[in-house]
Formats: sequence, structure tokens, C-alpha cells
Amino acid sequence: MKIRLIVIGKTSESYLREGIKNYAGRLSHYTDFSMIELDEIKGSKKISMDDYRKKEAVKLIPQLSAERIILLDEKGKKYTSFGFAKKINKAMIQGVRSMDFVVGGPFGFDSSVREIAHESLSLSDMTFSHQMIRLFFAEQLYRAMTIIKGESYHHA
Repeated sequence: MKIRLIVIGKTSESYLREGIKNYAGRLSHYTDFSMIELDEIKGSKKISMDDYRKKEAVKLIPQLSAERIILLDEKGKKYTSFGFAKKINKAMIQGVRSMDFVVGGPFGFDSSVREIAHESLSLSDMTFSHQMIRLFFAEQLYRAMTIIKGESYHHA
């Protein structure tokens, strides 16, 4: 299965880039994983939140091409690590060839993006920076793959 993490903006912190690279390398043993970084919206301080979300949607929507599109959103469904692994495994068993997980900008997603998404997923009740979520997602996806394979990374 091909899994893409699509994000707005570059990963600016080197320690986050290194962590993501580490997990992407580990994931290559299980799945075709990549992270797509789209350019941030220019002049975001001068426009309304709604206009920002609309401009962001114009960048995001053409990139969303997977069979399953899942938004990473604070209002999304929460899973345990086992529950997330079960969700990924079920998609694999069903023959899903591709999944896009999407991290939006600081103001959430425009309704046009929400309409084409299959669901929303929340990684925590806590709020994290959009930069950190990238690393957390890569780690949780790796954890899910090791759970699916019955490997010892996840100790339950």
C-alpha cells in the first residue's frame, strides 16, 4: 500500500526532519511511505481565516489522489495504537492501494477539503504544532505496521 502524509509548509526543525527520515526509513520495510510538503500560503497575516483555508484548499485538493483520504484534525476520531493498526490492516486486507493523510494549516480545513475526505483522525486530545504532528504520525504509522506484523516494537 502507498501511504502519503501531505502537509502544508516545510519541516523547519532539523530534529523533526531527522526523526521523520528515521521512521520513513523504517516504514520502507512495510509500505511505500512518503511525505509531501506543499508551500505555505503567502501573506497569511493579511487575510481572514476563511480566505486562508480556501487558498490552502486550492493547493491541497489537486494533491489528494488516494483511494482513502484522511484528515489529521483535532475534531477527528481517536484511536488507540492497536485501533489504528487494525484500521490500516483492514484497509490492506480490503485491497486499498493508497491512503493520503493530510495535515492542514493553522486554521483547520476548508469545507471543500472536508467534503472529499473519507474521515478525520485525531492523534490526541492535546494540541501539538503542525510540525510535530508529522513526526508523531510517522511514529504511529510505524508502530501500527509492527503491531500488524506482530513485531516487538510495541509492548502491550
